[in-house]
Amino acid sequence: GGIDKDSKLIVGPEKSRVKPVVPLDLIIDDVHEIAGTGTIFPDNAGNPVLHMHISCGRKNQSKTGCIRNGVVVWHVVEVVIFELTHNDAKRLPDSETGFELLTME
Repeated sequence: GGIDKDSKLIVGPEKSRVKPVVPLDLIIDDVHEIAGTGTIFPDNAGNPVLHMHISCGRKNQSKTGCIRNGVVVWHVVEVVIFELTHNDAKRLPDSETGFELLTME
């Protein structure tokens, strides 16, 4: 698939090992091809939470990041979903990082 210009990726924290964590945004300047992987697990209230990273490229440059701040689809993006059954994984708040981390009970 592809993403359009003005899509936003999180490409790291602004500063390493500093709290609170301040996300670093990257705005995509033109259409890019993408490939990615992600998970959908429930949070503490049972709501599905998507966590997905993509790598995108154009010509001889590539960029990789988290999609949580707004990726715009360029014509087509295909998604293949595999369901994992009989598990108790959840995304739960982590007080140390401030993130919702995947946790197995």
